Amino acid sequence: MLDQTRIIAELLAVREPLAHDSADLHVSGEALYVDDLPEPRDLLHIALVKSEQAHAKILSVDASAARSSPGVIAILDKSSVPAVNDCSPTLSDDPVFASDVVDFHGQVMVAVAAQTLQQAREASQQVRVKYAPLPATLSVSDAIERESWVLPTTELKRGNPEAALRTAQHRIQGHLKVGGQDHFYLEGQVSMAVPTEAGTMHIYCSTQHPSEIQLLVSKVLGKKLSDITVEVRRMGGGFGGKETQAAQSACIAAIAADLTGRPAKLRLDRDSDMIATGKRHSFEFDYDVGFSDDGRINALQVEMASNCGFSADLSGPINDRALLHIDNVYFLEHVFAKSYRCRTNTVSNTAFRGFGAPQAMMCIERIIDEIACALGLDPLQVRSANFYGGRGRNLTPYHMQVEDFVADKLVAKLAAASDYHERREQIRTENLNGGKLRRGIALTPVKFGISFTMTHYNQAGALVHVYTDGSIHLNHGGTEMGQGLFIKVAQVVADEFSVPLGRVKIKATDTSKVPNTSATAASSGSDLNGKAAQQAAQKIKKRLSEVAAKLFDVDKDLIVFENGMVHAGTRSVSFDELVSQAYRARVSLSATGHYKTPKIHWDRTTMSGRPFYYFGYGAAVSEVVIDCLTGETRLMRVDILHDVGRSLNPAVDLGQVEGGFIQGVGWLTSEELWWDESGALRTHAPSTYKIPTSCDVPEDFNVHLWDGGYNPEKTIYRSKAVGEPPLMLSISVFSAISDAISSCSNYQRWPRLDAPATPERVLKAVKQITNQKPLL
Repeated sequence: MLDQTRIIAELLAVREPLAHDSADLHVSGEALYVDDLPEPRDLLHIALVKSEQAHAKILSVDASAARSSPGVIAILDKSSVPAVNDCSPTLSDDPVFASDVVDFHGQVMVAVAAQTLQQAREASQQVRVKYAPLPATLSVSDAIERESWVLPTTELKRGNPEAALRTAQHRIQGHLKVGGQDHFYLEGQVSMAVPTEAGTMHIYCSTQHPSEIQLLVSKVLGKKLSDITVEVRRMGGGFGGKETQAAQSACIAAIAADLTGRPAKLRLDRDSDMIATGKRHSFEFDYDVGFSDDGRINALQVEMASNCGFSADLSGPINDRALLHIDNVYFLEHVFAKSYRCRTNTVSNTAFRGFGAPQAMMCIERIIDEIACALGLDPLQVRSANFYGGRGRNLTPYHMQVEDFVADKLVAKLAAASDYHERREQIRTENLNGGKLRRGIALTPVKFGISFTMTHYNQAGALVHVYTDGSIHLNHGGTEMGQGLFIKVAQVVADEFSVPLGRVKIKATDTSKVPNTSATAASSGSDLNGKAAQQAAQKIKKRLSEVAAKLFDVDKDLIVFENGMVHAGTRSVSFDELVSQAYRARVSLSATGHYKTPKIHWDRTTMSGRPFYYFGYGAAVSEVVIDCLTGETRLMRVDILHDVGRSLNPAVDLGQVEGGFIQGVGWLTSEELWWDESGALRTHAPSTYKIPTSCDVPEDFNVHLWDGGYNPEKTIYRSKAVGEPPLMLSISVFSAISDAISSCSNYQRWPRLDAPATPERVLKAVKQITNQKPLL
């Protein structure tokens, strides 16, 4: 009986809480990453020479000592690039090697290729560079003062916010700084380039965007796309940091391989990775909000300025998404938002989980908290008053109808389940008794748009083979970075054929198998690749149904695939036997699938349209305690309710919610990036840059997937994306810390606390709040 139960469970693939496909390999150390692959004969190892100036002319580079060092085979610089010295994903403004000027401290100028990694590193220390320093722009405020932009300023407007502000019952202005964040993936940037016959090349790369690596390597080498193959089996984390930032390492390895005719590998150590690669954008916000006695927002004007670094990278769509998420879950009838994309002499910032939306949501949630404090209301009451919903209150500032709003229902359920109101009253009563330890609590919601705002990225391909023994080979354009994409797509294919999941062999992402892939980003991996794989499987299934119909002499519509068998009434044949018969009948058992997201359209010139197919929703209640004498904080309890629609894999989705939340907690509390006055990053190792540990996870951590979840759009099995939205649930922690600080003023004032809420900032806010005047 137990064996039969197990067999049935194996056959029920979709919606089962199955383990990650590589879980056993991860814990045993057998999972192969790029740096674990067998090293080809004559492999060269590469070390980098990076700028020690934030902005300077390069007067001379003396590599003579390095060139004569033991084991050195090649010294690479701008003159070594066969074709175009650029690895930018957008504006051709990101050189592989710095040319005449360095634009940030840590920019790559030279690469040394040697027989061993130690030889390459020792030789790289022998390269001597002379500079002529130039004025450096190192902060957002400097960039604004100097009108230094990587891209034009962009505006989003609806209604008449100027007039609505003038007539509002109440009005508040404020300023908020939100820091950046390093991706701190466990596996750093790494690529290995292997020359193959006739001038072609195979690149093994830790990247979220294999086709972009293929494109950029072909660009720097002056080769056709078909000459370059990029392969990715898995990454040890990505979080957006390997969407574009993997390109430079891949290009340098490819240039070395092309120049020498030998395989070459470049793996960045932790310090080099943190110094030379981009991060989450830091933002500064200035806001002016008008509101009524019940807390409803009448008008909002906000200026947001992000530190983009020295080049554009993905700063355009990142800042656009920030504009598109300034509303979060709130209807803003009269709104004006202005986005400054600041150019500074720092590393070019890039994609990071949430892609600009978390920073914008921080701003609107701060505004809601300040309104509630000014009016003496529960912040949840103010949040609820401003929710989308009701007549005339479903249109976003970018003129998209919100048709799937469920935040109100989800928040109500979470508030009741977590005893939010009772706990809030208890905490306030205890805090008003004084003491050095103060508690805070907050409930914050999330509405996150799902789709790439660059519409043509919303497509995916897949390749499915069925072999004559009934086993299945699966390729698709998505990449696995630990998030569980591969197991989900395999579940879809197994479900289509109604065979055990073990029949589906998951293969590496490979540009020679599935071409023209989109990045695995924007939380769209399962939506896009799941649908593409489903289509491929359905093509083969249709052919098999036709074979079965002939075999049973029935109409093909009567054929049913179920539990490894194929039925027509009382007659049946095993899936394996049917596949064998199809082969003998010369029926193709291979198919490609392609999917494009429907309905979406976006006009960036007017900042209007339907950029998102649907929205993901969630909410979190966080309770913290702060020490008013030291500024230290501790997260005591978290309750999360998150909507993943009808989950493809509840175990994987639950892990994504938990992990995303904790990563967000790190961003908002402990992960502080700090550059010195010369523009050098000084927090470039775990000794100085503090990511969350197991000790930072609250003992009382209650995470649930919403049982009412359902995607009204025709996504894969009505599921919803889960990669990015949970990170923004961590804003509840920041609001809870602010709530605890507010108690030091008997809840009369709201602290001007910037993120991350480090002990130093919390202590400063505690001291300042006792001297602040009331907001109104």
